[in-house]
Amino acid sequence: MSDSGLSFSEVSFLVILMVEAKEVSNSYLGEQYSVTLTGDARRKLNDLKLVESRKQGRSFSHVLTDDGWARVAKEFENGIPMPRGVAGAMNLALVSLTRRLLARTGLQLNELPLSEETPTAPEVETTELVEAESGDITARIRSAYAKLVEKPGDWVNLVRLRPLLGDATREEVDIALKGMIHIPEVSIVPESNRKTLTPEARAAAVIIGEQEKHLIAIEAL
Repeated sequence: MSDSGLSFSEVSFLVILMVEAKEVSNSYLGEQYSVTLTGDARRKLNDLKLVESRKQGRSFSHVLTDDGWARVAKEFENGIPMPRGVAGAMNLALVSLTRRLLARTGLQLNELPLSEETPTAPEVETTELVEAESGDITARIRSAYAKLVEKPGDWVNLVRLRPLLGDATREEVDIALKGMIHIPEVSIVPESNRKTLTPEARAAAVIIGEQEKHLIAIEAL
């Protein structure tokens, strides 16, 4: 049992439902994962308001609640106790990878791109042109950042950075910033103390994963 009162298998069901990010039936769980959420485990997760289950025919379908999403985030943050052996080690590695991804991007679990939908390609510009333009603006962002900091890794609010980017449009800058979150030495995160944000700082934020990001740090210039 974990400190939260949930067993490893119960936490595992929460993680599975998080990954699916939609209502799934026991038949689906059986086909995809060779497990079903039934009996005491289902009743416990239902009673804790972590999972909503409804009967369809002779079986059940399940979906993660908002409280369930919050519990999964808490379990990831606190560390999920893993069973011994290779399977437990693999799960631990995947959880560690997810935690690093969240720390790197500043995303929350419910903001991860879990949907299977394929992003729509640009309608007017070719992919090569978009990449070339965003690359040029990325260089401008790096140059502007270097002018604003005393040393690499210092945090800079985007409201200070945007005016130094010349004639680049808001859309072009946002595309470049979103691409930079995949660069290891770049971090773009929300301001933790939102009370300190001015209206101008809020307006300068870039939206990544449906969350406002206000600060950028570049470790290597």
